[in-house]
Amino acid sequence: MNKKALAIIVYNIMVVLSVMYATQPLQPLLAEEFGISMTQSSLFTAVIMFWLGIAPIVYGYILESVSSKKMLITASIILFFTNLVLGFSNSFEMFLLARCVEGLVVPAILTSSMTILANIDKKNIQFNMSVYVAATVFGGLVGRVMSGFIATEFGWRVVFFSLSFALLIALYFIKNLKLDVNAKLTKATLHDVIDILKDKRFVLIYFMMFSVFFVFAGLLNMMPFRMKELFGDVSETTIGLLYLGYGSGIVVALLSRKIVKFFGNEIKTILVGGAFYTVMTLFFISEDLVVIFAMMFLLCIGMFTVHSIATGLANTMKESQKGLTSGMYLTFYYIGGAIGSIVPSMVYSKYGWHSMMATFVFLLLTVFILLFINRKVFA
Repeated sequence: MNKKALAIIVYNIMVVLSVMYATQPLQPLLAEEFGISMTQSSLFTAVIMFWLGIAPIVYGYILESVSSKKMLITASIILFFTNLVLGFSNSFEMFLLARCVEGLVVPAILTSSMTILANIDKKNIQFNMSVYVAATVFGGLVGRVMSGFIATEFGWRVVFFSLSFALLIALYFIKNLKLDVNAKLTKATLHDVIDILKDKRFVLIYFMMFSVFFVFAGLLNMMPFRMKELFGDVSETTIGLLYLGYGSGIVVALLSRKIVKFFGNEIKTILVGGAFYTVMTLFFISEDLVVIFAMMFLLCIGMFTVHSIATGLANTMKESQKGLTSGMYLTFYYIGGAIGSIVPSMVYSKYGWHSMMATFVFLLLTVFILLFINRKVFA
């Protein structure tokens, strides 16, 4: 195994995911800085999720047989400069435009990184994909926690300057990367998409993951505002530390096979994980800081159990077109996250936290009851 190449790609993935989620704990601060609403500040995360959602469909046509290394370097250079722009931004429009550009290049970086990982050691593809998932989770964790700490100690602009510096280090190592392959992105035709959606199993899995990530993105996106509402003088460091629970996703992702073995099969595991996830979501009506911290760990265990098992299931239900089925999975997943980053903020600002939580629980109950009723189609 090319351990050096693996370490370089993993480091780069972690930095990119840090970039993606760095704005989340800072949203109340940025809303105050630019004089914008809760919903407008939510767009800073939503735009990247939106592009991650449509990338599996659009990028297959734009980036056909492009060199992964070239795509990785070019996209990383653009990401380096956009983070500098974020640090110098003095208006909402300038900041959002830079995040929109980041949304365009982040999927290109993740796609090329995944392709390189799959070709580093073809005997250990499954292990490398587990490493990829763990790296994305860890990157999201570090990005949230560190951005909160840096913003409190040195100011929010330093968050983006430090991310540009981290990307510069990544670029230095990527340039010396020996392995290079073509990106091999899937071209999705309307006929193929309709053919997959005729299969009830895929509709259930895709709708479930849209709903699960809608709730997860909405809850994590609104938590900084909730923290400010409950504990007015709470620092960005404390808000950032709230996301430590996200780290439980790394453990769940790496133990997913053993979890399935314990419950018997994938659907049973997803239903148990989904029930647990729904109950943990309900607990966020609490106004106790300790309870909120504890629930974040448990919520992430439920969410990543469902996500990691559903990912594997979506890739094994159809022998052919695995690239398209997994691409569509990501499309539903991230579009759910993009909409979940915006719509709940509208409910929260107009009707309050408890109404938003009731919406989340109702959606989760609906999707998991539907899955339970139709569980035999997976037999």
